[in-house]
Amino acid sequence: MNLIFRNVRLDDTSPLTDVGISGGRIAAIEPALAAEAPEEIDGAGRVLMPGFIESHLHLEKAYVMDRKANRSGTLAEAIAVTADLKPTFTREDIEARSRRVLKQLITAGTTLVRAHAEFDPAQGFTGFDTVLALREEYRGLIDIQVVAFPQEGILKTPGTDRMMEEAMRKGADVVGAIPYNDTDANAHIDWVFRLAREFDKDLDFHQDFRDDADAMSIGYLARKTIAEGYEGRVSVGHLTALAAAEPERRDDLIALLRDAGISVMALPATDMHLGGRKDSHNVRRTITPVRALRDGGVNVCLATNNIRNAFTPYGTGDLLQIAALALPACHLGGADDQATVPAMITTNPARALGVKDYGIAVGCRADLVLLDCKKVADVVIDLPDRLAVVKNGRVIARTSRRIETVF
Repeated sequence: MNLIFRNVRLDDTSPLTDVGISGGRIAAIEPALAAEAPEEIDGAGRVLMPGFIESHLHLEKAYVMDRKANRSGTLAEAIAVTADLKPTFTREDIEARSRRVLKQLITAGTTLVRAHAEFDPAQGFTGFDTVLALREEYRGLIDIQVVAFPQEGILKTPGTDRMMEEAMRKGADVVGAIPYNDTDANAHIDWVFRLAREFDKDLDFHQDFRDDADAMSIGYLARKTIAEGYEGRVSVGHLTALAAAEPERRDDLIALLRDAGISVMALPATDMHLGGRKDSHNVRRTITPVRALRDGGVNVCLATNNIRNAFTPYGTGDLLQIAALALPACHLGGADDQATVPAMITTNPARALGVKDYGIAVGCRADLVLLDCKKVADVVIDLPDRLAVVKNGRVIARTSRRIETVF
């Protein structure tokens, strides 16, 4: 053993236990483990969880909100503002801002991130190539899945189709898509499925990001997924339009999503910020219906999307903050909800992203986070310090706040 956690809590119903790590993997889980290690950490009853998984993030667009404002707060202006800025991004600029985000993710306990890296004929591959390079640079600290993402559309932006093919040859892990920002959503879906089949890659869609339920293409996407035999290999982010659908239609679509094995990434910070902008009163939350999806058997994740830009003018890269926001925003404040929401930033995204050997069990990769709280149900409420972040069996980050009380 090279590292042992002593007296840690893995769930709220079992006694405290020890977790032994060897060769980057969990080698033993048992009370009073009869072994020694060069490094031993006494959890003293604190919660040990698998490393968090950020399932939907844009690295290269982070920390640019001071460069040009989104004055209307709408999605349309966010896209336009960012399109104006992207040609000005240099590799050095993108590296600096992305490294800032990656450091925040790591110290907050995230051990894997799926990064949507975009390109188009106007900006070329600068951002995409930079994220690919960071994937290699940060190996051993955080795993980065790179999505080839055509933010400006494929059909309506000549040359993007060839760039998508080139991005896959360059080494993208996932085929990205954005049907709602193209001239023909269904044709867009068909095109990216052909590309995914050619390279045998999973698909991740920015899907039906709007306030109303008109012109949704999620039904077509789910049926296409089943027809292509791609069940379990497709994820969608946003899907805010589903919240506006009448209950019967919503439930029918949820059943279709379940049957297609499509995972849904809810993005509460972005979607509440951009949504409902035309509502004069009783302003909508515009978040995909997390409770209904979960209760309908769909794999639901919580993710950040953007940090301090025209899409989301706040954020620190801490997934527990996103989960805490989802509690009131998605009506997840019940005792059972508070105990299950942590799965939406751990085991659920692991399933969605196809992460192997994930979790806390013998043989799993030792990607872990020790939290300064004594109950799993309190993790999202307390927003505790990450006392130790472990990647591949090595402690790579520690955080602790000093608090002085003055009476």
